[in-house]
Amino acid sequence: MDRPELLVIGPYPDAEMRALAQDYRLHLLWEAADRPAYLKQVGAAVRGIATRGDLGADAALMDACSKLEIIACFGVGVDAIDLEHARARGIRVTNTPDVLTDDVADMGLALLLATAREIPRGDAYVRTGKWGSGQMELTTRFSGKRLGIVGLGRIGRAVATRAAGFGVQIAYTDPVRASDVPYMWHPDAVSLADAVDFLIVCAAGGRGTAQLIDAAVLKALGPDGILVNIARGSVVDEAALISALAAGGIAGAGLDVFAHEPSINPVFLDIPNVVLQPHHASGTRETRRAMGQLVRDNLSAQFAGKPLLTPVV
Repeated sequence: MDRPELLVIGPYPDAEMRALAQDYRLHLLWEAADRPAYLKQVGAAVRGIATRGDLGADAALMDACSKLEIIACFGVGVDAIDLEHARARGIRVTNTPDVLTDDVADMGLALLLATAREIPRGDAYVRTGKWGSGQMELTTRFSGKRLGIVGLGRIGRAVATRAAGFGVQIAYTDPVRASDVPYMWHPDAVSLADAVDFLIVCAAGGRGTAQLIDAAVLKALGPDGILVNIARGSVVDEAALISALAAGGIAGAGLDVFAHEPSINPVFLDIPNVVLQPHHASGTRETRRAMGQLVRDNLSAQFAGKPLLTPVV
């Protein structure tokens, strides 16, 4: 039986690419020198698209594939996929929730601790021999402080569970006020930032949250506050963040995501009170295997006429 033809927008880990190749005829879009010409060549046969959260799939890409049935996203965020167009065309969309929740929450706490305790600076202090000439400057305690979570979805809740072990006071803002948690709810990000020491962004990306963390939120967080973003780069106004960091408007930031990644604003590279990560919160071998398996399971279900495991559309 002929294998379904799959358009892969960007590379997955090698093991996942090999696994996909066993069941599908793969067309690797990122290797094409002339993408429009390549899509004209292969698009008519493509029944599925395998993409990533950072790459998505726009309407033009979908329309280049006349037989397209499903877009399987390697990642939980689907803000880069034109969901309205997919819905209008009857194209199913899936993502990989839950399997990456723990790792992303772990990274959120790791970034917060690394920023507050200035772990990168301490590492450099030892490596460069400065320790022998005196003690490093004091840092900021995390335990017992006040933590604000922007977006109390799966990842936000996992962050809260972990943070509770440090004895912090937890508050949050979310469009929906949860009835099953003991944390204090705030109606907006400004109110939340004004009430906490640390702010961690876990909200979904998309138009509804674009630049939600703006100059007003950062001003409310204040000169002793720390911002961590493990959501989407679009959720933070980067110009306002850079300005606040440079002027001492906040104490520091831990960032795993950026507005135009991987081409981040080079100014970040020269700001000493920022801890940077390459959008790698889910980047463990265990989680990437689970994400790849879920992508394949959704594709298999679609082509076998079975219910999808994690449908978005």
